[in-house]
Amino acid sequence: MRSIGEMSRDSGLGVSALRFYDRAGVLVPAWVDPVSGYRWYAPEQLEEARVLARLRRAGMPLADIRLALAGWSGADADLVRRLLRAHVRRLERGLAEARSEFSTLRALLDHRENPMTASPRTGTVRLSLSAPRLASALDAVRFAVGDDPELPMLGGVLFDVEDDALRLVATDRYRMAVARSTCAGHGGGREQVVVPTPLVDAMRALLGDGEPVRFAVDADRVTLEAGERQVSGRRLTHDFPDYRRLVQLPAGRRVVVDVPALREALGTGPVRTAGASEPCRSGRGVSVLATADDGTVTVRGDGDEDENSVGVDRGFLLDALAAADRGRLVLEFGAAPTAPLAVRRTDDEETFSLLMPVRLDD
Repeated sequence: MRSIGEMSRDSGLGVSALRFYDRAGVLVPAWVDPVSGYRWYAPEQLEEARVLARLRRAGMPLADIRLALAGWSGADADLVRRLLRAHVRRLERGLAEARSEFSTLRALLDHRENPMTASPRTGTVRLSLSAPRLASALDAVRFAVGDDPELPMLGGVLFDVEDDALRLVATDRYRMAVARSTCAGHGGGREQVVVPTPLVDAMRALLGDGEPVRFAVDADRVTLEAGERQVSGRRLTHDFPDYRRLVQLPAGRRVVVDVPALREALGTGPVRTAGASEPCRSGRGVSVLATADDGTVTVRGDGDEDENSVGVDRGFLLDALAAADRGRLVLEFGAAPTAPLAVRRTDDEETFSLLMPVRLDD
């Protein structure tokens, strides 16, 4: 007999998925301990679990999965083949419909300016910045820069200047970081410049604790000067998403946490394996966070989550804690488990990061 943990490890199905398929009557354990409720599986159920995992990754509907497993266990190969063919036809129709819709959307984008991604370029920007503040702002957002070649507009840091404020923004879709700094010398309207990652890193290496630095944009050329030294390179020509709309979130539950204690809890607490439909991007597993009645944050194990629990990429959360560089931070939980988790500084809430939650029902 295999325990539920062993079955999860050997089949590729998460423990929570095995519980779900038990409740749904799709893969019922051979024996359940009447005292502890712990599930045990017979050796021959491993093959069924592996088949189930493959059908699940292929996106087959639950009703068809149930029939396919019944056919598999009953050696009804003809039924299983018919179900597989029918599902492939559904996928092909869905792909054709999606391509048609995307083609229409691309045509619409070609004929109108999309305000979500509009980035004005007047060609010239001149700023005077505090080197330590710029360094702190870059450190706060650098971890969230994207590296997907299909989304080149996310492969850098947005420098968004308006009046005497400079905001730096980075996102890879699964997390976003925003940092605010002051600037001087800008007399025009709002300007946005996306600085590619290699140039961002070169700028950070240039910054010290000395005199103010000068940031300049001339057409597509970006330059940072610090005394007699400078770095320069081309800006990204792609437009950055309208992050202001993305960070407009309803107020949620706010908890002040001790960062070293939370980091230790994440390091020693339970870690879940992400589902196949929503893999863990950092490769460091998923932590389930919950707030207690006394305002403390706990790391939950499998089966302990409730409606207020939030699954987050453990590696991304540790990166956000390190980037914030504070002993105490504010965690803001959304009104629903599907809302982003915000990590804010207690002394500067305009510098923060957002982490997209990981689904816990896989």
